[in-house]
Amino acid sequence: MKETRLKTGIIQRAYCDDMEINRQRNIAAIESLAADGARLIVLSELHDSLYFCQSEDVDNFNLAVDIEEFHSNYAEVVEANGIVLVTSTFERRAPGLYHNTAVVIDADGSIAGKYRKMHIPDDPGFYEKFYFTPGDLGFKPIETSLGKLGVLVCWDQWYPEASRIMTLNGADLLIYPTAIGWNPDDSSDEKQRQREAWITIQRSHAIANGIPVVSVNRCGFEEDPSGQTSGIDFWGSSFICGPQGEILHMCSTNSPEEAIVDIDFSRTENVRHWWPFLRDRRIEHYEDLKCRFKD
Repeated sequence: MKETRLKTGIIQRAYCDDMEINRQRNIAAIESLAADGARLIVLSELHDSLYFCQSEDVDNFNLAVDIEEFHSNYAEVVEANGIVLVTSTFERRAPGLYHNTAVVIDADGSIAGKYRKMHIPDDPGFYEKFYFTPGDLGFKPIETSLGKLGVLVCWDQWYPEASRIMTLNGADLLIYPTAIGWNPDDSSDEKQRQREAWITIQRSHAIANGIPVVSVNRCGFEEDPSGQTSGIDFWGSSFICGPQGEILHMCSTNSPEEAIVDIDFSRTENVRHWWPFLRDRRIEHYEDLKCRFKD
């Protein structure tokens, strides 16, 4: 890591159906966090629009943008404030070829790199396979002026393989822009089980790899435009945890919030001395991980 300590800003908010308004609000939040000392700032998943994957509608492909056009909206504010920004967009790669893509903009305003979401869900209310081609860039950290960022996206956060490979490739921290929430029809107990599972799995990635985790979600209720479901109530709860899974900050479940957390990267080295999980891996016996299932 190029920084021993890193002031990391997170932006949790609800979004609307006006792309320009969403971008202007994000830029204002970026400027505010940068003024308060944030060096790295992370936005949630697909923050240009409402979460359009609640239904399968070909008109939604009109929301996709070219990477360069998307980048141009944030390059100036990033360079002016000298921060590193983790963003997320619906990438139009070619006609009929689209990705759910995280774009990292370095402090000089240039694109440091991108990550295309590898694991694509297809669940009621989350019909992402209709829109997104699985990523083809692998699990490679993005080199920035602040260090190596292990950027993954939402559904990737349930897969320990993804976080492990990012770690083995030298990531200094794991970052998950995400969009996840409750079905309003679920019971209170079921809602809490889902949220706690989401928090627990990401904390486990921090622990298993001895690495900080930054997870940024949206908040607020969004209707299902098809009317087939009761919509999604995005549960917020954006958080940052340290390399033992310790919660450094967690946002509320239902309110927009901006926060800055001071991440101490010397703890990664210390924790890996105490718990040398990478040393004790039996890599010669992990061939079965390449199988879908052992019948």
